[in-house]
Amino acid sequence: MFKNTVKTFVLLAAIGGLLMGVGAFFGTTWMVVGLVIGLLLVGGSYWFSDKLAIKSAGAHPVTREQAPLLYAIVDDLARRAEMPMPALYLSPAMQPNAFATGRSPNHAAVCVTQGILQVLDEEELRGVLAHELSHVRHRDILIGSVAAAVAMGITFAARIVMWGAMFGGVGGDDDGGGNIFGLLAMAILAPIAAVMIQMALSRSREYEADRGGAGLVGDGEPLARALEKIDAYAKQVPMKVDPAQATAYIVNPLTGRRVNFAGLFRTHPPTEDRVARLREARVG
Repeated sequence: MFKNTVKTFVLLAAIGGLLMGVGAFFGTTWMVVGLVIGLLLVGGSYWFSDKLAIKSAGAHPVTREQAPLLYAIVDDLARRAEMPMPALYLSPAMQPNAFATGRSPNHAAVCVTQGILQVLDEEELRGVLAHELSHVRHRDILIGSVAAAVAMGITFAARIVMWGAMFGGVGGDDDGGGNIFGLLAMAILAPIAAVMIQMALSRSREYEADRGGAGLVGDGEPLARALEKIDAYAKQVPMKVDPAQATAYIVNPLTGRRVNFAGLFRTHPPTEDRVARLREARVG
């Protein structure tokens, strides 16, 4: 958990510096404004990141009576992991997928899609849920949640900067700010930098959660099979998800979309690598 705490501080420092850099193009005053906005975004993402993720998925809470198998599996895994039972949510999306969110094990939620309940068998579903609880158990979902929320905020702010610079509403050199070309460049580069930071953190967390999930159920094969199925369906069944939230899912829900420089902007490790690691550990 100490390592994840360090990662969180590094992320927040990088995001804060990015926002101050954007503000610096408007002058000293706006640099301070950028810092204030950064602090507000970080604080808001800490307290409300779970709500943002759930809302983005269009999910609703489910009870034991509404989803008895799902509830029973998560309840059993939570007991084994010696952690509180997280809140459970169901998304109507037909693409099989799942994610965990929340700032701590005491304020955590696990969301699955309708598709995953139809595609996976009970063992495979258990493997996926163990993976998500591993994220919660090691508190690394906070990193992803903060990163996603801040990336969304930076993207929104960058769009305002871009339109303001284009129509003369912001910028200029009266307060030492940059010219319109510098503003437009920053408006484009700032969200890309934020997303790249977010993706780099996401990749390492997925390997760790795979290993932790396999350990929780005592076997990596069910999760390996689940990842293969989810990846195959993700390439065929579209899912409407904000790109800033894509890193939260066990498999990138936007896998089926064509993206230039896909390797550079990969939010998850290659599924085949994750599957191979799980099966190698099983044999070993």
